[in-house]
Amino acid sequence: MGPVLAADNMQFFLEVSRTGRVSDAARRLRVDQTTVSRRIGRLEKDLGVRLFDRSAGGWRLTDAGQHLVPYAETVETTVVAASGAVVEAQSGGALSGTVRILAPDGFGTYLLLPGLSSIMTRHPDLTLEVLTATTHDLLTGRDFDIGITLEEPSPRSVVVDKLAQYQLKLYASHEYLERRGTPESAQDLHHHTFIWYIEDLLDVDPLQILERHLPGVRARLQANGIAGHREAVLAGLGIAPLPTYIGENLPGATVVLGDEFVVERGYWLVVPRELVRMARIAEIVDALGRIVADSPHLRAPRRDRVRRVH
Repeated sequence: MGPVLAADNMQFFLEVSRTGRVSDAARRLRVDQTTVSRRIGRLEKDLGVRLFDRSAGGWRLTDAGQHLVPYAETVETTVVAASGAVVEAQSGGALSGTVRILAPDGFGTYLLLPGLSSIMTRHPDLTLEVLTATTHDLLTGRDFDIGITLEEPSPRSVVVDKLAQYQLKLYASHEYLERRGTPESAQDLHHHTFIWYIEDLLDVDPLQILERHLPGVRARLQANGIAGHREAVLAGLGIAPLPTYIGENLPGATVVLGDEFVVERGYWLVVPRELVRMARIAEIVDALGRIVADSPHLRAPRRDRVRRVH
């Protein structure tokens, strides 16, 4: 008979495997670094194998550690599901606790937040944390319960589902076009003020659209969030690519170049595997589905081509 392993030691192991750093794992677990190191050492002693190669640059899983990960995730899933079931049973079905949602700034600000009203009304004891940013490292560190991203992430320890497709088109205010003239072709954009993300800070591959779709066009006005792009268009400062769910609702603005410039992009839904069966997570996932279905500017993916998260 093999060694009996403590479930909480498995949690310490998982956090270090995910973050690669004892300091980050300690912060997430709200303990000191010595406790993390000690728990990992106890687990290695119980198993009789080394689970991590330690270095100044971080801790990397050994072959034995990689083999242990799916089993540790199963333990974590069971513990989380059991805890959630007990809490939900005691609450009579009402949802409570906290759900942290990470989302790109456009989706989070203009679709997610306005779409949460029904959940907030039905579950007054449920706290929602919405963090918005458009960055490649949005989901790094796993400090989230539900993630929405522009890039399809690796499915390791998370469940991934295609959430929606959307379009980017060019928009400008009527005042700007009256003052500067209306471009008739993509070539004309070289003579206009273009608005986009700060080039040195843009690390999201699906948004690297200038060289791919408008070669030679440079953004003279750069801002690190889509709310800034929207406000710049409203102020008559130039022309910006905007998701149609923002641009079509922009007062005093219109599409530039029509269908000559249309960029298709998508959103991915990401949930840590151990949280998938929790009722409050499933409730938010269902709400996201309704937000997509209710928006005339989003297209839900075919259900036979995606992996469900609940």
